[in-house]
Amino acid sequence: MSREVHEFRDPDRFVVGTVGQPGERVFFVQAVGEGRTVSVRCEKQQAQILAERMGDLLEEIAAKADVTVPPGTGPVDDLEPLEMPVDAEFQVGTMGLGWDGEKELVVVELLAMDPSATDESVVLSDSEDAPDALRVFLTPHRARQFVLRSDKVVSAGREPCPLCGEPIDSSGHLCVRLNGYLPRSGEALAELIDP
Repeated sequence: MSREVHEFRDPDRFVVGTVGQPGERVFFVQAVGEGRTVSVRCEKQQAQILAERMGDLLEEIAAKADVTVPPGTGPVDDLEPLEMPVDAEFQVGTMGLGWDGEKELVVVELLAMDPSATDESVVLSDSEDAPDALRVFLTPHRARQFVLRSDKVVSAGREPCPLCGEPIDSSGHLCVRLNGYLPRSGEALAELIDP
């Protein structure tokens, strides 16, 4: 079977989103444009790392190139849910990020998980034996919007326990610092700590 590269030169949307309830969320990166939608499944940590690295890249571009880069704070333009149905093309394995100085575009490539393709040279490669890929080209504004939305999506999960840092489920949380007590929220825990 030949390699499939889903390329978006000017997507209408490029976003991180989730399906499911906090604690059971499944993360996706979705590109929409040219009458098609491509979704790839990723881990929460991958979405977080991609956003962090993209933010770092934008800061580096702002410092070194004569390119206007939006600030790292501000409103998110697109808070809409993912386009449905969400059918993942593949599970993300390797991620690549670059800057096309000539066209002034951020280049993102997400490669399908492939245990045999551990060589980083397959990122942004057109080799036929490389894994399937989602390749997207973004303006600095679109890249910043991706970062801002990703930060919101990643942080919108379950509330962390202020004592041990583990997430608190709606059914409670077995906190090792409270010797097995099951507080049901951060407020309930705060009342125990600070009556």
